[in-house]
Amino acid sequence: MLKHLKLLVAGAAMALALPAMAEAKTFYWISHGGPADPVWTYFLQGANQWAEDTGNTVNTSFHSGDVPSQQEAVRSAIAAGADAIVTTSPDPGSMVEVVNEAQAAGIPVININTPDPTVAFDAYVGMDLVVTGRQWAQYLVDKGLVKSGDFVWMPVEVPGATYGVQEEEGIRSVFEPLGITWEVTDNTLDQAEVITRMSDYLTANREKVKAIIGLGDLVTGSIKRVFDQVGVKPGEIPVVGWGNSLDTTQEVLEGYVNAAMWQDPHATSYVGLSLANMASSGIPAGFDVLVGNLYEKDGAQLVDDILSGN
Repeated sequence: MLKHLKLLVAGAAMALALPAMAEAKTFYWISHGGPADPVWTYFLQGANQWAEDTGNTVNTSFHSGDVPSQQEAVRSAIAAGADAIVTTSPDPGSMVEVVNEAQAAGIPVININTPDPTVAFDAYVGMDLVVTGRQWAQYLVDKGLVKSGDFVWMPVEVPGATYGVQEEEGIRSVFEPLGITWEVTDNTLDQAEVITRMSDYLTANREKVKAIIGLGDLVTGSIKRVFDQVGVKPGEIPVVGWGNSLDTTQEVLEGYVNAAMWQDPHATSYVGLSLANMASSGIPAGFDVLVGNLYEKDGAQLVDDILSGN
């Protein structure tokens, strides 16, 4: 009996010493991107990996540039009592009201991928897109690939979207003083249609286009198909842009794209959800996390390996 009592006491002491297991939380990961966009596959993988590693629930959704749909998704997360929300900013100012509503309900909101300083997000994880645009333009200038009087074509998937607007702002700061002109043309989130529209534009404007800046992953990742279709050789027209897809890493390795920006999509989602978890536990996320690296041919294989899961 005494021995049995000692075992019970010892067991009770051990139970007191062990911390209670944290209750799983529910987070919402809401993107303006589309499921057909290759880069968003990697962002989604980062979110799913975080859920697997932490044991928390992450409800994910894509809204393909549909701003009202994305706003409604945030409101649905609020109504469901989310522990925190991770979301992108589809258009400048478009998330002001819903983020205010979330925070009034005590729900932290972490911004990823596309920043918007007009919104009271708790923190941001991703690129400084104005700086990114400036880097692309400066690369073309510093490498002697464009000069005063030249024309640069800038295809983008979603017209007026925050990312394209901010990237163009950075590009303007470099090109405008040098007298370099440019045009942003709209496409879609459907790659077949993107290739058709880009091919048509390049066919009609081949003589004046001195360089291309792809303002999104889908358009930059379509360069090889477009060049092959139109009859442009690799390197004949300098290209810079996003580089978060296997299509683009291969284009860099094969000389179709001179330099591409790696956005760390897996890590962006993973860190964004980590900050959301921290904020939901009462630790303020009082800082931003900036990512991004411009790579050329000598760095493309590393990114290709990461995206391939090697």
